[in-house]
Amino acid sequence: MQNGLASAGYPSHVLVACSGGPDSLALAAIAAYFARRGHVDGHPVSVAGVVVDHQLQPGSGEVASRTAAVLRELGLFPVEVRTVEVAATGFGPEAAARDARHAALESAADQLGCDAILLGHTLDDQAEQVLLGLARGSGTRSLAGMRPVRGRLLRPFLGLRREETLEICRVEELSPWHDPSNSDPAFARSRTRVEVMPVLEEKLGPGVAESLARTAAILQQDADFLEDLAKETYLSLVQREGGDAWLPEDAVRELPAALRFRVIAKAAADVGGQQPGYGRLQAAEALLRRQGSAGPVELPGHVSVYRLSLSDLEQERSDTSGGSAADATGNPAKGGPREAARCGKLVFRHQKPSQQ
Repeated sequence: MQNGLASAGYPSHVLVACSGGPDSLALAAIAAYFARRGHVDGHPVSVAGVVVDHQLQPGSGEVASRTAAVLRELGLFPVEVRTVEVAATGFGPEAAARDARHAALESAADQLGCDAILLGHTLDDQAEQVLLGLARGSGTRSLAGMRPVRGRLLRPFLGLRREETLEICRVEELSPWHDPSNSDPAFARSRTRVEVMPVLEEKLGPGVAESLARTAAILQQDADFLEDLAKETYLSLVQREGGDAWLPEDAVRELPAALRFRVIAKAAADVGGQQPGYGRLQAAEALLRRQGSAGPVELPGHVSVYRLSLSDLEQERSDTSGGSAADATGNPAKGGPREAARCGKLVFRHQKPSQQ
């Protein structure tokens, strides 16, 4: 906890997110220790608490109320219960609950003036996250797992095993609530936790969880490097016309594949799209190997990407200037403004969804 708060620049007002489970209850107990001291390494700190009631299980309101009372007894102040409606998002119930929870946490942090939100994810959670990413064929960013620090979100327990949080609760004489959904085989994460990880530990030996978490830590460094390089490359290439963004195809084609796909994804996000899956990125990247104008390829978030060939660009210039696209020798006609790029381009355009 001390290292986590130090890495975040010693926030003076901290919010603990607590479900009442052993991980977040142990987190609250340790945070309460610093709240009672009033400082971390000499830096003043106060600790508030919030319990999010997802209303997904019978009696969830009672669990939230009981957990809030425990947080107050530990010395956290103020402590609030936030009730949320979990709406279907098309990405599954777990993702929908996470989105609703994070929105409630951010809102509570804003209203309480907190600079950081503490989450109780452990090394076991990190290992499960990496394993799920592997099973889904995810890329580097997903396999890098959860970040110790991401914006206001802090995860100081990513180096602790789940057994250690149970031990903290035992020593502090706390009775955690055990969420039945954590062992519900209807959820992929629960199956990974209850069925897959124990088998891996049995067949491959102890240390599997630590190895998976270490993989995430290594990939976080790689992902950050590639992200920074892709951002720099994208900003050096992108051109904008109205609400569209376009990239010179020759320059994109020459990029290493790891950068090429990331630059295409950034262009889609730049015009208002969502992160494309690998299959959609492959389809957009394949436009670079097409002859003539091609597309559109549809990307998530109502973004269309298409290739505009050099001949079509010349025709566009001709139509704009009123002259011919080429002289009798086939060379581009002289006169009128010319784009610096002598190649086709990939154009990214946000399409407004049709009204039903």
